[in-house]
Amino acid sequence: MADIDIIKELYEIVERRRAEREEGSYTAYLFDQGLDKILKKLGEECSETIIAAKNLENTRCADTEAALLGEMGDLIYHLTVLMALSDIRPEALEALLRERMAHTGNLKPPRDANRNT
Repeated sequence: MADIDIIKELYEIVERRRAEREEGSYTAYLFDQGLDKILKKLGEECSETIIAAKNLENTRCADTEAALLGEMGDLIYHLTVLMALSDIRPEALEALLRERMAHTGNLKPPRDANRNT
């Protein structure tokens, strides 16, 4: 079973920073900037995670492993900020993941990449 206690802890910190809007807090800055800034950062972190994964595939070493791990952490952090902004609690995510883990044999047929629909 998945243990998402660290996500819950991170979420609570994000929520505190959202409420307190402490000066110098990056989290407060993101909330002050709003949804568009949060989505932009989330997109950047997705791209950086993809690049780091490809770099690891091409050159596996401690540096590329650390880079990928760092990008994954950034991605999860920014996703958590979006969750808080959207009022989606970690428990809802946990319930969804547990429900999905219970399903097997639900592989969808591949789509034709050349289709425009």
